[in-house]
Amino acid sequence: MIRWVVVIFIGLIIFSALLPWLEKLGIGRLPGDLRFKLFGKVFSLPFSSTIIISLVVLLVARFIK
Repeated sequence: MIRWVVVIFIGLIIFSALLPWLEKLGIGRLPGDLRFKLFGKVFSLPFSSTIIISLVVLLVARFIK
């Protein structure tokens, strides 16, 4: 259980770092992605985009295997 929490946390960190580049593709603006402004900075928590990207990676891994 703790392993999955760590994997999801690391995935969110990586996704947040790549978010400006991915927003040009339309990823990061789905209806489950939270975006808020605090102290002049914009923070985003891309929950639904992370789930969709992980499902795509899972499908690609199944086809390769």
